[in-house]
Amino acid sequence: KRHISSIKQHTSKLNTMSIPAPIATGSFLYLILGAALLGLVFASRLTGRLSKDNAEIANVVVIISTIATWLFWLCAWMHQWHPLIKPIYEE
Repeated sequence: KRHISSIKQHTSKLNTMSIPAPIATGSFLYLILGAALLGLVFASRLTGRLSKDNAEIANVVVIISTIATWLFWLCAWMHQWHPLIKPIYEE
């Protein structure tokens, strides 16, 4: 009976669909990174180090590069989370 109850507990844990904590944490950190970089572009525009045209280009570059690096990190993390191919070790 104890074995059956442990199986029920295990399957109930598998049926919950929630975002894993590392994905939420990493996504939040990328959001903070993107916001900080956009803040630097904004500050550079206010101080006059960037012209309006260059600041607009920098905004686009920051947004696209932040999304691209986050997506690359997410794919790398998910590929390591549940690998499709498991190595077979021979002794």
